[in-house]
Amino acid sequence: MSDFTGKFWLFSILVAVIAYLIGSVSFAVIVSRLGAQDDVRQHGSGNAGMTNILRNYGKKFAVVTAIGDFGKGIVAVLLGRMIFSLAGISAFDGGYIAALFAVLGHLFPLYFGFKGGKGVLTGLGVMLILNPPVVTVIILLTVPIAWFSKIVSLASVIGYVSFPILTGLYDFWKHSPDIWFNLFFALLISALGLIMHRDNIKRLLNGTEYRFGQKK
Repeated sequence: MSDFTGKFWLFSILVAVIAYLIGSVSFAVIVSRLGAQDDVRQHGSGNAGMTNILRNYGKKFAVVTAIGDFGKGIVAVLLGRMIFSLAGISAFDGGYIAALFAVLGHLFPLYFGFKGGKGVLTGLGVMLILNPPVVTVIILLTVPIAWFSKIVSLASVIGYVSFPILTGLYDFWKHSPDIWFNLFFALLISALGLIMHRDNIKRLLNGTEYRFGQKK
């Protein structure tokens, strides 16, 4: 094993562990416990996410949750890149490794019984730092869809499908030397998001998915 390969794997594992621990900080659970002496996972959809917080505790708690979940994705990617930079690894983007494991931490949080949320806001946070131009296109595409359809999950699913496609196209256009590395992790992140939305996808196909503002 070459010195570079050994160093790459060592720091990749370090980045993965740190990012997972950051992602495991479930702000929905923390907010519901501190603010309402409750556990949001015992209500509604059972997910530890901003949407379930909003439905059960209101806008103020939801805003705090959204900022926390979005922000931890940003912090994880920035730290991943910083660690790779300090280690002298420039051939690959450590942010992609951090992004994947931050999302995994949110979905399966170590500190809260491995029961988390669907990862939309954390996923958006990591995507934004990984590739701002790609995420800008995704936002311009999905916000009108969510607005006119009033189906938030539809926009999320389209965003997850679009992310690896647009990442590959952007890196190809930029002649990025690590295009396959980036695309691999972009596909994994999107696959996780789609798996977590599998029930939503079934309802979308059946025409029974919840529309925002609709009475249940």
